Formats: sequence, structure tokens, C-alpha cells
Amino acid sequence: MTRAVGIEGARTATGLVVVIDVLRAFSVSAYALAGGARDCLLVPTVEEARALADEIPDAVLSAEVDTLPIAGIAISNSPTQIVKADLRGRTLVQRTSAGTPVISAVGEGHDIYAGSLVVARATAQACLLRKPDSVTLISSADFPEDHACALYIESLINGTHDATEVEELLQPLYASERYRRFAAGDWPGFPKTDLELALVPDRFDFAMPAARDARCVRLVKQPAS
Repeated sequence: MTRAVGIEGARTATGLVVVIDVLRAFSVSAYALAGGARDCLLVPTVEEARALADEIPDAVLSAEVDTLPIAGIAISNSPTQIVKADLRGRTLVQRTSAGTPVISAVGEGHDIYAGSLVVARATAQACLLRKPDSVTLISSADFPEDHACALYIESLINGTHDATEVEELLQPLYASERYRRFAAGDWPGFPKTDLELALVPDRFDFAMPAARDARCVRLVKQPAS
């Protein structure tokens, strides 16, 4: 088991790869798929996201830059906004500042999952079912919630999970100025309810396998076995 961070970690990953973004990219993906979205298409830039969404009938676009909303794009990188959207049978196109560029940077030939706390246990189960020789857990950014999720998934894969572990692992996030700013509820495009939605472990019983094509990385819902 190896843990890594960011784009460089993605480029050097070995074995089965789990790319983690808790706040908020892959929490958004999970809520979208739980809400009936057909798939989530991840791209590294805003321009690519706009172009791809324009080509897909009835696509929904979600994007941000440096955690901030983008003029002309109604849905930021927000689980709260995604929960309110009608995504049944539709495609969500996503661009974020961490998760989508990092997962796009994983090299060819890897089995890949997008991970977040809300699908952590199902993601660990999916990894175990593949019986990989090695697993690389990549935190999209050097943030405590991504590290906490990586450690939690690792403990589930290794069979060492403690029921109190997640809250303990999240304490560095709760103690941070960044968390206090988000929890204040006045950060543009980041309602404080995003924290409540994203930080609930194992809310969903599906994993999110990622498949690459020439223009994007595609996530779908894979129910836990």
C-alpha cells in the first residue's frame, strides 16, 4: 500500500489507483450518481468542460477554479447544489482544481477508482475484490480530509478499521482555519451544508470506477458486492 499526493503522485502511481477528493469533487460525483446521473465526465480545464458539455444533449456542468464559482456556470463544485439538481439519466461534466486534474494525470494501464468519504467502504471493497498486487491511494491535495480518507480506506483494505477512526482522523481538518472559513457559510459557491454532505463516511454503497477515453475520465456507479 502506497500513499501519494497530487499530480506528481498520480504520474508515479503503481498498481490499482484510488484518487481521493473529499472537498469536494468526488463527493459531488457520488451524489450525482446516487441522484440518477448516467455518468460523470471529468476533465482538467474549464474550457474542456464547457466544450464537452455543449456536445452532450442535456448535460449538466459543474466547475470551479480555486474553490470559487465561475461566471456563467450555475453549479459550482457543490454537493448541496448537486442534490438539488435533476440529474436522472443525465451526464454530469466536472472540472475542479484538484480532483479532476489529478485523476486525469494517472498513467495508462491502471485500474482507477475515484474516492471520497461517502463511498469509502464500497471503494475499499471494490479494491479487495480485484485482489491487486499493490494499491496507490492518492490525496488530490495536501488537505487533512483527503489524508483522512486515504488512511480510512487503507484501514478497511487491511482489516484494521476502528469504529471511532474517521472522526479522529478528521480532527486536523476541524482544527484548521480553512474548515472554520468554510463552516462560516460565506465562502462563494461553498455552502456550509457541503461539509455536512461530504464528511459523512459510507453514505453510499457503491464505488466509482474510472475509465479513460481521449477527452475525459468517465465515472459510473458500481454497486458493492
